[in-house]
Amino acid sequence: MRERTGSGLHSHPGYGRSVTPAASVRLSRPACGQPAQPSRGTWQHGGVTAATHSTLFPQAPDTADAVLDGLDPEQREVATALHGPVCVLAGAGTGKTRAITHRIAYGVRAGILQPSSVLAVTFTNRAAGEMRGRLRQLGAAGVQARTFHSAALRQLQYFWPKAVGGSMPRLVDRKIQLVADAAAACRIRLDRNELRDVTAEIEWSKVTQTVPADYALAAAKAGRESPRDPAEIAQLYNVYEDLKRDRSLIDFEDVLLLTVGILQDRHDIADQVRSQYQHFVVDEYQDVSPLQQRLLELWLGERDNLCVVGDASQTIYSFTGATPDHLLDFRIRHPGATVVKLVRDYRSTPQVVHLANGLLAQARGRAADHRLELVSQRDPGPEPLYTEYTDEPAEAEGAARRIRELMDEGVPASEIAVLFRTNSQSETYEQALADAGVPYQLRGAERFFDRPEVRKAGIALRGAARFGGNDSLLDDAVDLPSQVRAVLSAEGWTPQPPAGSGAVRERWESLAALVNLAQDFAAAKPGATLADLVAELDERANAQHAPTVQGVTLASLHSAKGLEWDVVFLVGVAEGMMPITYARTDEQVEEERRLLYVGVTRARQHLHVSWALTRAPGGRPNRRPSRFLDGLRPGSAATVGRSAAGRGGGVERGFTSRPDVAPRRMKRTPARCRVCGRTLTDAGEMKLMRCEDCPSEMDEGLYERLREWRAVQARLSGQPDFCVFTDRTLMAIAEAEPTTPVELSAIPGVLKRKLDRYGSDVLAICAGQALGERVEGE
Repeated sequence: MRERTGSGLHSHPGYGRSVTPAASVRLSRPACGQPAQPSRGTWQHGGVTAATHSTLFPQAPDTADAVLDGLDPEQREVATALHGPVCVLAGAGTGKTRAITHRIAYGVRAGILQPSSVLAVTFTNRAAGEMRGRLRQLGAAGVQARTFHSAALRQLQYFWPKAVGGSMPRLVDRKIQLVADAAAACRIRLDRNELRDVTAEIEWSKVTQTVPADYALAAAKAGRESPRDPAEIAQLYNVYEDLKRDRSLIDFEDVLLLTVGILQDRHDIADQVRSQYQHFVVDEYQDVSPLQQRLLELWLGERDNLCVVGDASQTIYSFTGATPDHLLDFRIRHPGATVVKLVRDYRSTPQVVHLANGLLAQARGRAADHRLELVSQRDPGPEPLYTEYTDEPAEAEGAARRIRELMDEGVPASEIAVLFRTNSQSETYEQALADAGVPYQLRGAERFFDRPEVRKAGIALRGAARFGGNDSLLDDAVDLPSQVRAVLSAEGWTPQPPAGSGAVRERWESLAALVNLAQDFAAAKPGATLADLVAELDERANAQHAPTVQGVTLASLHSAKGLEWDVVFLVGVAEGMMPITYARTDEQVEEERRLLYVGVTRARQHLHVSWALTRAPGGRPNRRPSRFLDGLRPGSAATVGRSAAGRGGGVERGFTSRPDVAPRRMKRTPARCRVCGRTLTDAGEMKLMRCEDCPSEMDEGLYERLREWRAVQARLSGQPDFCVFTDRTLMAIAEAEPTTPVELSAIPGVLKRKLDRYGSDVLAICAGQALGERVEGE
């Protein structure tokens, strides 16, 4: 829910409920003009109050000096640096909100800052409310703490009659309908997910101050994956702007743009705003967009009473236009700035902090050059646990089982979180937690079976199950998985995932999860029908627990930013998911590393990191742990060239269904060409076990006999040829000429199911035996 705003420039802010503990140690008043010094026995000897935990309803400090009690030396530097530009580089868990709220409160209580002259801006209404609440409890009520949009909207509403005249245009809360109207005017058909993606592109264009005519060039320069042809998006963007003007509407990006325009063009209004606000504080400065930076510069004018707080290592929203460049260039723009680094981590144990530092030690790029090495202030805790599972359901069941144990030991469910890279991963964990009797709540994501594409797919599958005999889509589908693929193809599922990372990709992942579920269901229950699968889906949807306050949190890594728990399970930390497959450039990969860093630093005490070797039970174990863990988890080699920081750490354990059986580690080595020895990464080359251009020793005659046999089997089963074996698999068989089932099963593409079904035929053909047209199963 968006923050409510008033119509006047001076309206009072609301108050949040977050609190800060009262100081317990008093300081002597400093000499005039000198910062207060800590008395011995405060921060050095346990007097520091926790940066992230607080006591309910503390009493406000009696004096300005008392506001500084309990701050560590660096936080104190922030609190007492009240003049000139100040840049606070604050690592995760170091008490940055505490430092800046005490800075404002100290200035107000000491009479140096007038409450109404301070504007503190951040990026979420929750963070702004927390800041207001803390300031009130420190005796500094009346300070404006708002989001960029909220502060700009209040100014726009106040000055519109004077700057423009008449009534201000109506603000559109959701612009997606306007984008749909623009698409209709352009005769471009967009489904719901494409509408969301195009809307995001328009928002990105506006916050980066890109006009429609420049969109294609700007998107290419930024390396963005456009959800449609860039020329089409530029056209939609242009018509969208025309419709807004015709209907006298503005969107939230316009709020910033119009405020910037007024302050640029009307010097009298700019002077009035600047006379109101003398001091500015900006939290999460690494997430500032070019448009927000421009607005901040206009608020400041020629003054430099600015304090910014941020951490370049937590930049994870670049896809929305956020950039850490403003934070990293602060000393260039303000050569005389005071820079304070907060590195004392009050949130996490030394073991968790050690892993976080190790992740950043491997980082590359500009943000990595400014990384902060955290120093834990907590007592030692358990080492992070690294667990490898055979498949994703086993990973989810292992996490659910351990969570159940923790809850039985007294850990509140609300202090446990399961964090994953994409929302499509949630369904497996929802089911596993429900099966284990663990309540959960989803944050920042719809429940899997509540997603529009999943609901629509369920309707389509239910209709096909009821009237499938009259559905031409199912004419060529001979088994349950092929029936599901046929039905969901009409809903947008394709054998290959779409490029990019937007809503279209998320929709595909949801549909792909249903396709995979159908395959697993058919393997577990041979002979199952489409109606049986629909009943299974209904049962799964009904079994989910309603979100509760005391539930375990399920969240994506992006939506977990700014939160923390005693126990965190980081799941799916494997190549292809972390970093995500569509992270192709060095910059994108580094942002994925920072995303994992954010996930690690959400844990206060217990951290569980896991991955699965394959997606489904019985699949070929072709996955490997994320490269980001190299040199950090036990048994892995360090990345070449990484620094000494972050070495070692961790205990690697596995979970099995029987506690008396020790888990067996699978030895996995990179695939190499059997001709030249080069490491293979292409799936087709890995199947052949040689480079595409390396000489082949394939028996051409055997290959043709295998192809002829495959055609017969495909015709008899009513499937396409590739459903029996792909050309690559047949080539690999013809090159290897296996003589035993073990040798045949070692060839990529020959899974147990196909070995059982076709193995005797293939081995007979390889042995030179003639086969007649045998019906499958004889």
